[in-house]
Amino acid sequence: MSYISRTLGNLRKIGLKEYWHQINYIGDTKAGTLVGVDKFGNKFYENNDELPLRTRWVDYVKHDFDASHIEPMWHMWISYGVDQPPTQDPLTATNRSWASPRHIPNPTFSRGAFKTYSTTKPKISSWEPVAAPRQ
Repeated sequence: MSYISRTLGNLRKIGLKEYWHQINYIGDTKAGTLVGVDKFGNKFYENNDELPLRTRWVDYVKHDFDASHIEPMWHMWISYGVDQPPTQDPLTATNRSWASPRHIPNPTFSRGAFKTYSTTKPKISSWEPVAAPRQ
């Protein structure tokens, strides 16, 4: 939650349309500089005048957002693992032919989730009662 003076200041900086967008999707208002855009279209912002660990945020393209919707290098930057964004990092300039050109969603809690199974016969089997027929 933010103070009213901070909220009104952000409303003045970002405008009414972006203010309404942020209130609906983030639940807070933030004003900062655009650092970069990843290949999925997500926009990454930074404002060093904010509270610590609230200085970086992402504006997702899809509004059913998930942390798997961010590229790995951008995820490292947004979680404060590195100081430089991937646009300034020379490591990201290399060609990564193994990287997927499309987004692969996280299948947890869906039919595509990994489930372990055993191919060995269990040592203990469940008891099945056998009842004699009545006469």
